[in-house]
Amino acid sequence: MEYRQLGDSGLKVPVLSFGTATFGGGNDFFKAWGSTDVAEATKMVDLCLDAGVNFFDTADVYSDGLSEEILGKAIVGKRDQLLLATKATFPFGNGANDYGSTRLHLLKSIDNSLKRLGTDYVDVYYLHGFDGTTRVEETLRTLDDIVTSGKVRYIGCSNFSGWHLMKSLGISEKYGWSKYAAHQVHYSLLSRELEWELMPVGEDQKVGSVIWSPLSAGRLGGKYTRENPKPQDSRVAQGGGEGPIYPEDQFFDLIDLLYQIAEETGKSVAQVSLNWLLQRPTVSSIIIGARNEEQLKQNLGAVGWNLSVDQIQRLDKASERPPIYPYWHQRHNTKLNPTPKFY
Repeated sequence: MEYRQLGDSGLKVPVLSFGTATFGGGNDFFKAWGSTDVAEATKMVDLCLDAGVNFFDTADVYSDGLSEEILGKAIVGKRDQLLLATKATFPFGNGANDYGSTRLHLLKSIDNSLKRLGTDYVDVYYLHGFDGTTRVEETLRTLDDIVTSGKVRYIGCSNFSGWHLMKSLGISEKYGWSKYAAHQVHYSLLSRELEWELMPVGEDQKVGSVIWSPLSAGRLGGKYTRENPKPQDSRVAQGGGEGPIYPEDQFFDLIDLLYQIAEETGKSVAQVSLNWLLQRPTVSSIIIGARNEEQLKQNLGAVGWNLSVDQIQRLDKASERPPIYPYWHQRHNTKLNPTPKFY
């Protein structure tokens, strides 16, 4: 397994990490993702560790805390072998203070997450989204206090805009507080908006990208074809979310190309899609998920080999979408606004 630094922190993480949103199925939304119980979760944790995948990702809102509880039981006796990440910010309860990145909510959230996980600390603690109603100084000072307390080793954010991230980094630098080492972001061949601004910010500020939904809710997993546009056992078909609208003709042209490159490499469509991500700038780790052991084993096969530059360029061309303003305007003069170096 290849390991990379998480941003400019000293933490080394595997290029594949395991997401546990499929653990529990504690409500209707997450049942569409999966309903992995403790026994199956334990097997998956062991499979990951055997493959060198020692980074596990969860969140307090995944199945209303059940994902954290199941993961905590699955890692009993193995805590020193692995890295844990969890998240806060999204609503957890019905009270007026049961959401957000306030001092009150974050201090309560980290203690409750640690209790559910059965550990004294987590290695990476993310804000699940930006809280525009709380002063950034309050949030970052609280996160710094949590790090100083020993309950968290590194902090990260998720689903931020470029200005959210830059403002936060500037305030952390101003006061000497802990800064975001990672940004957990949505990125795939079907969703390349990361490249427009957040990837350049990550390069400039040395913030590692941790990728969620790398197969775009399963659309890049190999089941979707022109003849079978929406398999009944897919997450999308079961209401698990489809992400942004993608032109149908371009989508199936991309799928055709993925099958062609899969044949050229002797890999699966999903493995090709994941390996493409591993070649992109700023990417520290890709979060893979699985409803069962077979899916997990397939996804683990995305490492240990690389697509050729020609194959990457073909995929880039097939998946490219016109950028929105101001990015299309900036790309008229790449001497002033250079794009990330992909090759």
